[in-house]
Amino acid sequence: MDNVIVEGLLEAVRLLVTLDSEVLNITWRTLQVSGTATLISVLIGIPAGTALALTRFFGRGFVVSVVNFGMGLPPVVVGLVTWLLLSRYGLLGVLGLLYTPTAMVIAQAVIAVPIVAGFSLAAVQSVSPKLRLQILSLGVTRFQYLLLLLWEARLGILASVIAGFGGVISEVGASMMVGGNVRGYTRVLTTATALEVSKGKFELATALSIILLGLTFVITAVLSSLQQRRRSS
Repeated sequence: MDNVIVEGLLEAVRLLVTLDSEVLNITWRTLQVSGTATLISVLIGIPAGTALALTRFFGRGFVVSVVNFGMGLPPVVVGLVTWLLLSRYGLLGVLGLLYTPTAMVIAQAVIAVPIVAGFSLAAVQSVSPKLRLQILSLGVTRFQYLLLLLWEARLGILASVIAGFGGVISEVGASMMVGGNVRGYTRVLTTATALEVSKGKFELATALSIILLGLTFVITAVLSSLQQRRRSS
């Protein structure tokens, strides 16, 4: 096992140093798919979580429960539902999106939206009611009130982005089901790793895993640094 890890590390270094075209393409596609899915989840999840935190309506408790339930959705189930919708005889089959990067973005966004919404809901709710009243006493508009409130909840909001990104960058089941793991088109680091393991190429699989871990760490570190900088400001 130790030899596999060492050889995988050496292989990862070799692939990066030699700028292996296939690995670079897979890495770039991973960033494109997961980055787009995270962006979509932020654009939907933060407003949805904020709205849930600030409004009271009949059935709100049920909606919050659905959001919390969605935070733990099994990726394979999301992949199956997305596949059924995008298949030839599905409701969205006419769009011809199955086994494309767009289908992978859709599936990953479905996974990430509840995560971002749930964390955003908790972050906004954690803002002191007294502080909310203080903001309102300044005579601000509703839009300014929302901006100030999100600023106060910024640490939790950034945590929601980090959690959402982490949920999709590491996902494999849904991406495999709706993307097909097509070489040069829909293959990403997670699906490529799973493929190499199934082929018995453990050194290459380890190398891809190390690259994935390094990529995830760098992006998460940047977001965490931004979060902690905001905390000190």
